[in-house]
Amino acid sequence: MWDFFTEFVPKYLPRLLKGVPVTLELTFCSMLVSIAIGVVCAIATQTKSRFAKWFVCVYVEICRDVPLIVILLFVYFSLPRYGVSLPAFWAAVLGLSVVIGAYLSEVFRAAIEAIDPGQHQAGMALGMSRFAVYWKIILPQAMSIAIPTVGGYFISVLKDCALVSFIGVEELLRQGKYVIAETFRSEETYFLIGMIYFILSFTAARTVRHVENWLRPAYLRKKSG
Repeated sequence: MWDFFTEFVPKYLPRLLKGVPVTLELTFCSMLVSIAIGVVCAIATQTKSRFAKWFVCVYVEICRDVPLIVILLFVYFSLPRYGVSLPAFWAAVLGLSVVIGAYLSEVFRAAIEAIDPGQHQAGMALGMSRFAVYWKIILPQAMSIAIPTVGGYFISVLKDCALVSFIGVEELLRQGKYVIAETFRSEETYFLIGMIYFILSFTAARTVRHVENWLRPAYLRKKSG
């Protein structure tokens, strides 16, 4: 037991930590792309185009019903057959972004629909373009409403990054597999990996809470305080 703290942790924890920057880079890149996809799809559902609504509906249903690991494997192993070959890291970003973007599209759609329609009408009456109304009036309020849920998905993406080890991305879990192959001490290795993920997720949750409080109107902040 004591050799876990005196020998195993000092020797192998630094090796596991090599995967943390990759995990964080993957999380941030995937989340940025996911938010962009989600916003575009949410706005598309508010248009009068039946095709746009149908396309978003089909896209969301596919991503809901197909496991994330299957989509990751498809992006990395199947797309090259059609001339689209991506490095493992960017294949992981694409797979995660496509799936999480579908979920965020529903989050942003609900947030946009929570805004009083009169604000959109008022902006149009003032001569603002549809793009300006969304950019300056609708989306800032929708983002404030959606931020708690978006923060939850950020933490989810952080943990889902463990799945990309199956396509060869050198993230945290992949580094753990190297340690297990060398030491055959899977229990201790997975315990360390779990603790690292816990610390990352806990820190992310506290950060999201601060961002949520910062974006909240001042009068609500006083009430919560």
